[in-house]
Amino acid sequence: MGLKDRLDAIEADITTLNVDAIVNAANSALLPGGGVDGAIRRRAGAELNEELKGIGGCAEGTAVITSGYRLPSAYVIHTVAPIWAGKQAGQNAVLARCYESALKLAEANNIRSIAFPTIGTGAYRWPADTAAKIAFDAVVAHLRMSEIPAAVTFCCFSRVDRERYADLIAALRE
Repeated sequence: MGLKDRLDAIEADITTLNVDAIVNAANSALLPGGGVDGAIRRRAGAELNEELKGIGGCAEGTAVITSGYRLPSAYVIHTVAPIWAGKQAGQNAVLARCYESALKLAEANNIRSIAFPTIGTGAYRWPADTAAKIAFDAVVAHLRMSEIPAAVTFCCFSRVDRERYADLIAALRE
C-alpha cells in the first residue's frame, strides 16, 4: 500500500466518522470550548468532560487520549495548538508537534485509522494554507516511518479546506 493510499481528505462532521480515533483541537486547560471541541463534547457526552477533568491539562504541541464514549470512534486524542501570532520563531514546529504527538499516541494504542480536523485554524487564527502544509508534512513524515496508523483522514469543515488537503495528497511524491 502506497503512502497516498493511506491518506484521504473529506468534507464532513468529524463527530460522525467511523474511525478508531478522532483528534480534538483542545485548549490547554482541557476545558469545554467551541468549534470542534464543543461538537466532540456534545456528541461524546458528559463522561468525556469528566475524564478530561481528571487529566487536568495538556501543553501546546502535546496530546492526551481519552475514550470516545458516545462517538462512533473508540478514542479521542486531544491536542493543543499554539495561538497564531504571526511568524514567530518556533511556532510552526509546535503546530507540527500537535500532529506528531497525536500520531505517536495512535501508534502506542494500535489505532489503525485516525481523523484530524484543521487544527488551529478556528479560534487560534492560523492561516489555513500554512496550517495545512505543516499538518500534511508532519503526517507524511510519521507515515514514512510507521505502518500505524494505516489510514489518516483530514476531515475538513469546508470544501475549500478539503480541496487544499486533496491537492497536497495529489502532489505527494512517494
